[in-house]
Amino acid sequence: MPRPLPHRLVAEYLGSLLLAALVIGSGIAAQRLSPGDVGLQLLENAAATAVGLFALILIFGPVSGGHFNPAVSLVDAIFRGLAWRDVPAYALVQVLGCVTGAVLANTMFEAAPISISTTERATAAHGLSEVVATVGLLLVIFSLVRSGRAALAPAAVGAYIGAAYFFTSSTSFANPAITVGRAFSDTFAGIAPSSVPAYVLAQLVGVAVAVPLLRLLYPTQTTPAPTAPVPSTTDSTAPVTEGQVR
Repeated sequence: MPRPLPHRLVAEYLGSLLLAALVIGSGIAAQRLSPGDVGLQLLENAAATAVGLFALILIFGPVSGGHFNPAVSLVDAIFRGLAWRDVPAYALVQVLGCVTGAVLANTMFEAAPISISTTERATAAHGLSEVVATVGLLLVIFSLVRSGRAALAPAAVGAYIGAAYFFTSSTSFANPAITVGRAFSDTFAGIAPSSVPAYVLAQLVGVAVAVPLLRLLYPTQTTPAPTAPVPSTTDSTAPVTEGQVR
């Protein structure tokens, strides 16, 4: 049975807050630790985001699914995982969480709590990159979920996002909530508010592309096979089985 909606919303809010603090805070730290070397700054930002996202999904995934991303929540509802009536609430707390996380990151590094970014990112190449990044992220998540391998998702998502920082010119936002949140920090990871609509539109196009691909590649949901009983080392009559991962 799913957890009560208030519990899930708290998990999505906290996960989104920490995700934004992670992305923005590691960007600020990278900029200060490696001044003048943008490549190294990006590597540090990407590495921190990849491993941190892995941990956040492990923490909050069993409660809410660990979406932290309205695009993920939308596709989950399309495939009848998340109830449609819960999607607006999920999206709202994800955006609020990311904005709060931006304020937290700014404050932790003794910057103004709110500083509107001036980094313009809305180019055709960046838009295409966001489509590609979002499609890839959704394929990673829902190919695993629909093939009964959901337990691999935290590591796979972290690995994909870490790689996508480098193979996309946009550095792979792939998330409308984090896109909005990053507008509130005029730092290495920021995005100007004027660029936000183009990014969000590209991410929604990514959703529209990913859903038919997933239906083609994974037309049915696969249930994980039960783990075979393993004899206990302390009591040969008592089988020990692994717990199912939600």
